[in-house]
Amino acid sequence: MSLLDSIQQGASRVAGEVQTSVARARLEAERRLLGRQHRAALETLGQRAYELVRTDALPAEPLAAEISAVDERLDEIEAKLAEIDVLRDSGPGGNGSGPSAGPGWDAADDYFAD
Repeated sequence: MSLLDSIQQGASRVAGEVQTSVARARLEAERRLLGRQHRAALETLGQRAYELVRTDALPAEPLAAEISAVDERLDEIEAKLAEIDVLRDSGPGGNGSGPSAGPGWDAADDYFAD
């Protein structure tokens, strides 16, 4: 086997491995995308089920634990919003100077906006 044949054989092997790696990477990316789409569909389903239970269109019993967990999270969110409002209303340094708490609040509001 000549040196040229050896190099050509090695290059062919590397090219085959690269093609396999590219195909695997593409399939993994597609799998991740499908996983994200699945989670989004479950989220939509969960939101719809929650709405239907709240309007009494679905019985609450089979989903009681899950509904309770959602309600607890919503209560926690409301409590945090109330805490934020208290801090915002107290102004810089907690001196009660009103709702203008400064640029830090504006930046935080922009960052954490729904």
